[in-house]
Amino acid sequence: MLGLTACGTGAGEDASDGIDVVASFYPMQFLAEEIGGEHVSVSSLVGPGVEPHDLELSPKQTAELGEADLVVYLKGFQPAVDKAIELSGVENVAEATSYTEVEEQGSGHEEEHASEHASEPEEEHASEHGEEHASEHGEEHTSEPEGRHEGHDHGHDHDHGGGGAGDPHLWLDPVKYAGIAEGVGEALAKADPDHAADYRKNADALAKKLRGLDADFREGLRNRTTDTFVTTHAAFGHLAKRYGLHEESIAGLDPESEPSGARMRELQQVAKEDGVSTVFFETEAGDRTAKTLADDLGLRTDVLDPVEGITDASRGDDYIEIMRANLQALRKALGAR
Repeated sequence: MLGLTACGTGAGEDASDGIDVVASFYPMQFLAEEIGGEHVSVSSLVGPGVEPHDLELSPKQTAELGEADLVVYLKGFQPAVDKAIELSGVENVAEATSYTEVEEQGSGHEEEHASEHASEPEEEHASEHGEEHASEHGEEHTSEPEGRHEGHDHGHDHDHGGGGAGDPHLWLDPVKYAGIAEGVGEALAKADPDHAADYRKNADALAKKLRGLDADFREGLRNRTTDTFVTTHAAFGHLAKRYGLHEESIAGLDPESEPSGARMRELQQVAKEDGVSTVFFETEAGDRTAKTLADDLGLRTDVLDPVEGITDASRGDDYIEIMRANLQALRKALGAR
């Protein structure tokens, strides 16, 4: 019931409109549309309001997938899509994780938390975007107040539900997303060589816009009073690592899992010790668990959107707008001035 026909949102309706690109879900669709422009007809396997993790595809839809000129997807995020792509025989594939690095999230948080202000951001920026961008990002981290995390040991080394698995939410780090955009541009150029120059130009423009978003996050999150934020779902590990923040999740990487009583008590301790003001929930997931914890602690709730899709409840019409809304929510929650 949740499966959608790959060509049901426009792809293949008129071949003269451009090459047929199928995206696995919204973040991949956004890249394909922004980079492909007038040369592509893009469809998404996931419709508005549908949880992308729950997608199921029929044999017919798998066959239709194989007819696409290009499939843009994120391996490991939607098992049904991974399997369908293997079976479809589609020739051109842009797989997001092949254009960036997926670090493990979900365990060893104290060690990760202690080291995330050190060499990682500078080294990653240096390798991806050159020494100039690296030094700018590194300067931002060295200006953080010292000693903020001293004594910050509430058992962060426990498993937050991720089991050390790779966090698939790469698009929530604008820098990683920019790298993926460049990779998608090259994949489009390969699939449609006649318009390769346009794809590369559009990919460069989008990557520049995303690195501008990164700069806004770095500037906007300076001078904060706490690094810690609490979410219902551990979707923001890449974003947290990029900006020297610390995510504490109620449910771990699986948005459907229920927290234990011990986990809720631990979060209460973390919130008190780290000066947490807000418990974040997602527009699609609802706020019942977040409100329970917030009510127990006298905290407020707010939305932090993982941008897995666009709905009427979204705080923006596209990825950029929603991420800017996320930035403002984080600024308020973290006491950034």
